[in-house]
Amino acid sequence: MSRIPLSKAQLAREKESLAASRRFLPALDLKRQQLMAERNKARAEAGAARAAFQRAVEEAGATVPMLADRRIDLKGLVKVEAVRLAERNIAGVRVPVVEDVVVTVRPYGRFARPHWVDEVVRRLRKAARLRVETEVAERSVELLDRAVMRTTQRVNLFDKILIPQAESNIRRILVALGDNERAAVVGAKLAKRKRLQQTGNGA
Repeated sequence: MSRIPLSKAQLAREKESLAASRRFLPALDLKRQQLMAERNKARAEAGAARAAFQRAVEEAGATVPMLADRRIDLKGLVKVEAVRLAERNIAGVRVPVVEDVVVTVRPYGRFARPHWVDEVVRRLRKAARLRVETEVAERSVELLDRAVMRTTQRVNLFDKILIPQAESNIRRILVALGDNERAAVVGAKLAKRKRLQQTGNGA
């Protein structure tokens, strides 16, 4: 334990520090609870986005079984060209939000390929957008996870270290000041008794 001055000035500083920590802790803990609630929502949204993406892929396969026809080259038919993101502020944490996904389709001759390729393109475009939304949602969860961890560490710092330490320091200083005060009183009484004895002896 670090040594601190056992003085009235230090006592005042410790009391001020304790009061500030006690004022700050509830607000910090409230922020942690808000972040945890938002993280849970973000996890649910990421889960829903993943499920929607998986469903889109499965539906494409079920609706258009001709995808299994290896003679028809669909590779590179649909491509995510650009993603525009915005930011949303959640309890002081800036998380990404998908504003727009630009999906391009490689030109293909409608007469050179079967009619069902149009349906494949539509479904692939939808799946491409859902994949981007899933990735962004998962990124938001990561950022909120990190923020929850940092805020929890700060809550623990105040709750388990700074506040108990200030309380312990205050007790130590009060005990020391009390001991000094008693010693001073005892010293004064002894000095008074000595003076009285000296006065009596002189008489």
